[in-house]
Amino acid sequence: MRRAKYMPTEDRRNEAVEAVIDLAAAKSPEDITTTAIAGRMKFSQGALFRHFPSKDAIWRDVMNWVSDRLFERIDKVAGAESDPVAALEAMFMAHVGFVAEYPGVPRILMGQLQRTGATPAKQAAQSLTKNYETRLRRILAAGKSCGALPASLDEAAAATLFLGMIQGLVVQALISGDQAQMLENAPRVFAIYRAGLLQDGKITKERE
Repeated sequence: MRRAKYMPTEDRRNEAVEAVIDLAAAKSPEDITTTAIAGRMKFSQGALFRHFPSKDAIWRDVMNWVSDRLFERIDKVAGAESDPVAALEAMFMAHVGFVAEYPGVPRILMGQLQRTGATPAKQAAQSLTKNYETRLRRILAAGKSCGALPASLDEAAAATLFLGMIQGLVVQALISGDQAQMLENAPRVFAIYRAGLLQDGKITKERE
């Protein structure tokens, strides 16, 4: 299939983002060069830099793409559930499914968060994490308000644990190279989390 000779700049930028995500599925993001990105797109480096002023701009767009696509997916499934616990489960499964579909994404996210300095991509990664936690705490608070969750539930700790479970599944999948294992284990992991959420305040909040 012949590539279109002329494409809108936005399409070219999206194509570059997808190239980075594909490359990150097989190698460390730190090892992804602009030469490799351009080669994946069947571009020259010069053509690539006509759409991006710098490599940092490419990584910023990658993080924005990840944030937009992930939140679009989890917000859709969470919004379809009237029960807060069911909404959390839907978010959890959707997030794991997203990672299984784009295995390069967690490599990119972890790589950006570990970088020194305040790069645009790192700031976008930090914003993604903060916005995700805000969504979780909002759902957890709603669960407490309607009585679906114990009033004494520690929302901050519950949100941290939620994200930690996903990170744990991702790391195990990266170690084993088996994405199917992550999908298989996710329901059982969330079942334990759900059971913990529904316990009384004696174990969900530090005693005063």
